[in-house]
Amino acid sequence: MSEKSFRQGDDVTWSSHGQTVHGEVVEKTTEDTEATGRTVRASKGDPQYRVRSDKRGKDAVHEPSALEEEP
Repeated sequence: MSEKSFRQGDDVTWSSHGQTVHGEVVEKTTEDTEATGRTVRASKGDPQYRVRSDKRGKDAVHEPSALEEEP
């Protein structure tokens, strides 16, 4: 079970290909779904977050542990 929790609109960062990416939480996913071209496995106890990059406007889906809230 994850300890981190985010809400829609939260500013976050994550690592992608050795770079730090800045973006925003679009939605919290709590059930298996299709997103960003892949099957996302999620549950209420193990959510995933769809985030949108500020620079490129592209979406990605990450576990909470991969995200850091921006101050």
